[in-house]
Amino acid sequence: MEGERGRVCVTGGTGYLASWLIMKLLEQGYLVNTTVRPLPEHKRDVSFLTSLPGGSERLQIFYADLSEPSGFDAAIKGCVGLFHVATPLPLDFGKGEPEEVVIQRAVNGTLGILKACLNSKTVKRVVYTSSAAAVVFNDSGEEMMDESYWSNVDYLKASDLSLRPYFISKTLTEKRALEFAEEHGLDLVTLIPTYILGPFICPNMPASVHASLAMVLGNREQYKSLIETSMVHIDDVARAHIFLLQYPEAKGRYICSSHTITIEEMSKFLSAKFPEYPIPTLESLKDVKGSKSSDVSSKKLLDSGFKFRYGLDEMFDGAIQCCKEKGFL
Repeated sequence: MEGERGRVCVTGGTGYLASWLIMKLLEQGYLVNTTVRPLPEHKRDVSFLTSLPGGSERLQIFYADLSEPSGFDAAIKGCVGLFHVATPLPLDFGKGEPEEVVIQRAVNGTLGILKACLNSKTVKRVVYTSSAAAVVFNDSGEEMMDESYWSNVDYLKASDLSLRPYFISKTLTEKRALEFAEEHGLDLVTLIPTYILGPFICPNMPASVHASLAMVLGNREQYKSLIETSMVHIDDVARAHIFLLQYPEAKGRYICSSHTITIEEMSKFLSAKFPEYPIPTLESLKDVKGSKSSDVSSKKLLDSGFKFRYGLDEMFDGAIQCCKEKGFL
């Protein structure tokens, strides 16, 4: 029976991860509500969502913005689960608003959504999408970190990292979401992915794909963020979200990362696999300076019974094929 798994809500539906998650949920027979940010000047194109298999029958789209959390009430009503994927993106920072304002919007918007879940009386579990950025930025000096580690906001504020406001936002929002859930008896788990790579159904090139393909695209200024990169396939991340919704014993935070690759390894891998692109040589990368971030462990997720299905080949193949099809390469 269609929709026999019940109705769930996915926030931020036009984004990279959310749109893929919606596709996987529809495949599994869920009824799906999703929220997208309203654009005052023109209506956002959501045809890539409505045209998904099952989309015309089982997908409902609502317009809502984190700056007005009450707008999410209608989308959450009657849902058994919520995937809170929406977040202010790195591009949202530096648009004339102080970073504190954007960070506060992310925190307050999330708390408003969690309150709507409590008020709904139907939401049994919330899966919140965090980021490895909420784990690795601290001065612990550890080479491998698990879910017990948190990024240090004071450490981030003192740094000159270009995405610093985004990293602070993800850290504070996840922390506050877990505290709120604890205070109010809300069943909430968080998923913490690293760089997400692979194919995409959204019309624009996702930021994590753009960064991961810096060597293919020739974006030399981004090489410093690839000194050592932890990655995970888009399909694995989406499946991990659904796994955590369905896994009865799920509790707390779960890191989701399957592979780590250094900039030298990436150069060798890409030049062998994609000789048609001018991948930088090892020699030309010697002067690239950047900080090596700590690796993260997905042991807790794997010990719960989840299995990764995809490797680096599928991540880069899928991303590059999509970029070609959509005219980005």
